[in-house]
Amino acid sequence: MSRALKQVFNKDKTFRPKRKFEPGTQRFELHKKAQASLNAGLDLKVAVQLPPGEEQNDWVAVHVVDFFNRINLIYGTISVYCTEQSCPVMSGGPKYEYRWQDKHKYRKPTALSAPQYMNLLMDWIEVQTNNEDIFPTNVGTPFPKNFLPVVKKILSRLFRVFVHVYIHHFDRITQMGSEAHVNTCYKHFYYFVKEFNLIDTKELEPLKEMTSRMCH
Repeated sequence: MSRALKQVFNKDKTFRPKRKFEPGTQRFELHKKAQASLNAGLDLKVAVQLPPGEEQNDWVAVHVVDFFNRINLIYGTISVYCTEQSCPVMSGGPKYEYRWQDKHKYRKPTALSAPQYMNLLMDWIEVQTNNEDIFPTNVGTPFPKNFLPVVKKILSRLFRVFVHVYIHHFDRITQMGSEAHVNTCYKHFYYFVKEFNLIDTKELEPLKEMTSRMCH
């Protein structure tokens, strides 16, 4: 593993502790299956497809947690450069500004700095994925009716992290020699959300040109 990639996977750089699957559970087995496909060098478009005989919600849940962990790591590598001074607005270039809204402190969409937004986002996703009522871990416990709406919200917000990193911090990623890793993670994410129709096309607009070059 290159020094640059070691930096990407350095535990100290992780923005949040990794969410893990319990060994012996259905999710753990699905997670291993998903990892095996990736490690076998399968075409990413094929790797994201639902394996025969598996439940789609289980497959989606495993990937949401996995993408959270990976994107968390990617942001962690550049978070030292993403400051109140360098990124006073959570944006993706001049055309796209992302405002934060939740059910607690920010009931109306509120303009925040990128680091503030990222902190709130990672906290919020952690709460969702640890909530047994939304992401049940016991086999046989049904997923709630609001599972997919919550997943769509998580993934569309995680996409904004890619937007911000690519548009405002990609020079840092390149300096670390980590662009291949970040690009692969993005392609994996993109093919997954397209396969299961989990993000509105208009949300994907900010990286449309790059995506058309990268994901044929």
